[in-house]
Amino acid sequence: MTLSGTQPIPDKSLARKAQQVVALLQRFYGIPQWRPPLSLVDELVSTILSQNTSDTNRDRAFERLKARFSCWEAVRDAPQNDVIEAVRSAGLANQKGARIQAILRQITEERGALDLDFLKEFDPQEARGWLSRFKGIGPKTTAILLQFSLGIPAFPVDTHIYRVTGRIGLRLQKMSAEQAHPWLEQLFQPEQYGAAHLNLIRLGRELCHPRDSECTKCPLSGVCDDFLNRQRGKGNSG
Repeated sequence: MTLSGTQPIPDKSLARKAQQVVALLQRFYGIPQWRPPLSLVDELVSTILSQNTSDTNRDRAFERLKARFSCWEAVRDAPQNDVIEAVRSAGLANQKGARIQAILRQITEERGALDLDFLKEFDPQEARGWLSRFKGIGPKTTAILLQFSLGIPAFPVDTHIYRVTGRIGLRLQKMSAEQAHPWLEQLFQPEQYGAAHLNLIRLGRELCHPRDSECTKCPLSGVCDDFLNRQRGKGNSG
């Protein structure tokens, strides 16, 4: 289980714990459903806009972008300041606007059109490799596109999932978010990726906050390393 080499392997006890987590979250929240799927290019742009912002701000910027421009080709070819202004509500507008245009241009240069449906014919590694070449498309964006747009099993790790899985003890504390993607894909079953991803995010947003977590309300308190260690500490101090 140590971080040796490039691909650490979880042990069986962690895999069993992951199954407990899945079951407890589904009992508490139910089986969540992803919103109606967008086209691949729409999902790509939406995911870029989602970086370091809330869903509300992402959606506001995405809808404004769609309302301001007639198609993605128009976004690609527009003056950069116009795109930046359209996505301002998502935050980091200068970076995101420029990044969206650069990726749309690169796709057009390589494929001749703004259409990513060809990725449906790729095997998982080919699709992952093709998407991850673009600046601004990291492991999380790639995994979201694979899992929710292409139907290729992948486990996206955002800040909530990274925090929650660290506290629970499903990943090594020194593990980076990038390393957590393949690690958690080994822990959960492929058919569980979507529901586990969405339920862990919900837990992180509603109960397992960065500070002042509501542990007594959490369905995972009985299997959470952080909570159990703090409880033991209180017992020893008494």
